[in-house]
Amino acid sequence: MARYPTLLGPKAKVGEPRLPVVDLLDLARRRLRLDLACLGRLDGDLLVVQETSGDPSLFGLAPGSSVRRERGLFGRVLTGAIPPLISDARQDPRTSDTASVRDLDVGAYAASPVLDADGGVYGLVGGLNRGPCPALGPGDSRFLGQLADFLSSYVTALDGAWADRGRSWCRVHDLLDSGGPQIHLQPIVDLSSGQAVAVEALARFAGTARPGPLFAEATLVGLGAELETTAIRRALALLADLPPGVRLEVNAAPSTVTSGLVDLLLSTDAPHRLALEITEHERIGEDHELLGAIQTLRGHGVDIVIDDLGTGHAGLDLLLRIRPDVIKLDRFLVRGMAVDRAHRAVTEGITTIGHGLGARVVAEGIETPAELAAARAAGIDYGQGFLLGVPTPDVRAACLPTPPAAGLRAASRPGAQPRPGRARRPRVRQSRPAVAE
Repeated sequence: MARYPTLLGPKAKVGEPRLPVVDLLDLARRRLRLDLACLGRLDGDLLVVQETSGDPSLFGLAPGSSVRRERGLFGRVLTGAIPPLISDARQDPRTSDTASVRDLDVGAYAASPVLDADGGVYGLVGGLNRGPCPALGPGDSRFLGQLADFLSSYVTALDGAWADRGRSWCRVHDLLDSGGPQIHLQPIVDLSSGQAVAVEALARFAGTARPGPLFAEATLVGLGAELETTAIRRALALLADLPPGVRLEVNAAPSTVTSGLVDLLLSTDAPHRLALEITEHERIGEDHELLGAIQTLRGHGVDIVIDDLGTGHAGLDLLLRIRPDVIKLDRFLVRGMAVDRAHRAVTEGITTIGHGLGARVVAEGIETPAELAAARAAGIDYGQGFLLGVPTPDVRAACLPTPPAAGLRAASRPGAQPRPGRARRPRVRQSRPAVAE
């Protein structure tokens, strides 16, 4: 005989379904492949079902149903008595004899606590399935944890702005579920030989969506590191197709670097063919975990790249703290040095400092022959920009000199040799996923 009276509590009043929450639950149900996804709120010793996606009647539930905390699966997840996800609840000895499994006929579940603005437990977000779900795994648990964190930030302030952020969260996860962005490669060219020494991996999304705003949107809803890592994974898949003398450069914010990126880059078994460009410079010097990660990567041969030098937070203090292998000059400086003495002086000064630190220097945004000539006259090692090569999904094309780059060889002085201390090791500009050239 069913024991609903001991498991279920009294019916509670709940408001109209909040559509942003329902949209998130729809995404969770599809992603986790469950019959039901729901958000529940704790009310004393009861967990009250609020919003749902799917058919709650499969489990004898409805919005407003309440489950006694000490007898339900979700209450035991809160106490840590059982894990947040079990793919076969009927066979697992920790759950096979629980009231939820027997009375509600639960075959699998997943759950994660949602906190309120004060850090207390608001409730849980999770899902149920009638049958076992062998495919449920650690990735699903991480996804649900991310959803719970997102709900935790806004569950007490569900207004129009929160609704917009909820749609953003769904949009970014749809991108992740589809495999993330496509990768285009843009060459970084040796200004003496005209050869590509590296390619920067740039993220491109389907349609007309610009990468920069999408990455900013992902960061806003707490998914920036995951989207960047997904883009980097796709870029690393191209490493084996690159010629031996060409490095692959990827971009990452500090939070991405310290969220498992070190292991990912080292797992390629060819870290000496990689370059990592660190973005969001303003917090680098105070982030000891990041500095440790940089030291580890450099010890395995990964080049560390600092971009946009000469603007924003990319200043001399950053050079002394990071001691980068590659310095990228901001395109603002590059575009002015062909026509403005002050731009030339600043560019030449930074180049001299970089060489003194043992770094190679890249001029970004070269788009005209005059800018190319000015970069070479300033002693800059490498160049990048539309004049030297446009971003392309074709690995082979990205590594071939374009006509302007090929012309550099003819323009080079016969027998010219690099100056001492400026050996030209292959370096790749690390591309910032989602930021287009």
